[in-house]
Amino acid sequence: MTRGATRPEATPEATPADDRQDNAKRQQILDGARRVFRANGFDGTSMDAVARESGVSKGTLYVYFDSKEALFKALILKDRFDQPESCLQIPATIGDLEHDLKTIADLYLARMMQPDMISMLRMVIGATEKFPDFGRLLYEEGPLRGRENLKDFLRPHIAAGALDIEDEDVAAWHFLDLCIAGTLRRMLLNVGDAPTDTERTATVNAAVRVFLRAYARQG
Repeated sequence: MTRGATRPEATPEATPADDRQDNAKRQQILDGARRVFRANGFDGTSMDAVARESGVSKGTLYVYFDSKEALFKALILKDRFDQPESCLQIPATIGDLEHDLKTIADLYLARMMQPDMISMLRMVIGATEKFPDFGRLLYEEGPLRGRENLKDFLRPHIAAGALDIEDEDVAAWHFLDLCIAGTLRRMLLNVGDAPTDTERTATVNAAVRVFLRAYARQG
């Protein structure tokens, strides 16, 4: 709770009748909080604003979340599983390596450029200096999980001799970074529009081309 703020007493409205109502109300609050945090950032958000946006009383809000920090953490815990890296659709069998890499890259770039994703990244980045654990939660479930998923995809190709990779971690990071090279920075800083389909295709093709030049086994 913000220093000096007085926590309101819970009212009868603030007592959930059953688990289903409790979950629905909690979700209602999280949906409202997401809109407020993404619009105003962590420091610019108040519990009053969250209560108004969520359509609940302040007493009800504090029954579910006893501070702004607890509410923000709950939102990150909920949204972390929707990150592009953790949602990569990795082919389960060995196919055409270049084609599969392009499919992975295109999906990753498209999801990363979604306005909601950019807003969430800005929101968390703005809060991590004060609350580093928030960034760690997102990092572990997003980038780290994506790296591991991609390594699982690369290993059969390494074993088959198509790729010459000594450090799987480095290679996976290289590929993921190539997919968003320049684009993510531009979007985070709100410079220009999201990439067009043509620009996205060019970025994907370049990412795969550079990756294969670096790691495809020669001869």
